[in-house]
Amino acid sequence: MFRGATKITLDDKGRMVMPTRYREQIDERAQGKLVVTVDREKCLLIYPQPEWELLETKLMSMANLHPQARLMQEMMVGFATDLALDGHGRMLLPPELREFAGLERYAMLIGQGNRFELWNESRWSERLEEWVQSKQAADLPAEMAALSL
Repeated sequence: MFRGATKITLDDKGRMVMPTRYREQIDERAQGKLVVTVDREKCLLIYPQPEWELLETKLMSMANLHPQARLMQEMMVGFATDLALDGHGRMLLPPELREFAGLERYAMLIGQGNRFELWNESRWSERLEEWVQSKQAADLPAEMAALSL
C-alpha cells in the first residue's frame, strides 16, 4: 500500500525521483513499470502497471454510449502513458501531462493505497486548506459517517 505525502521536485526536463521508500514495492509489484494518466481533479494518477491494467479493463468494459463513461474512457485511457523508473529511480513525465496538472518545479506525491496522486504543490495546499475548513459532515456518504477514527 502506498501512503503518505511527499514534496517532490521536478527537474528542467520534467523528471521526478520516486521516493526511495516506494521503489522496492514498485519493483516487486511491477518491475519498475508505471502508468500515469490524468484525473478530473487536475492532478495525475500514477499506477503500478498491473494495477492500471485492472482499472483499464473496468473502464473499457463500461458502455461508451453514456457520455460521462465515454469521456472518462477518452481522458483516462487516452492520456495513459507507460513509464519506467530508471536506475536512479527517476521517471520522465510527458509535457502534455505536466501541462494538464499544472506541474512546474514543486509537486506533492500523495499515496492512495494502490496508486499515487501527483499534484501541483500550490493546488494541493489549496485543496488541503479547503478540507481543513470544511465542516460539513452532512455531505459525507453513509459509510464515512459511520467510520470511527
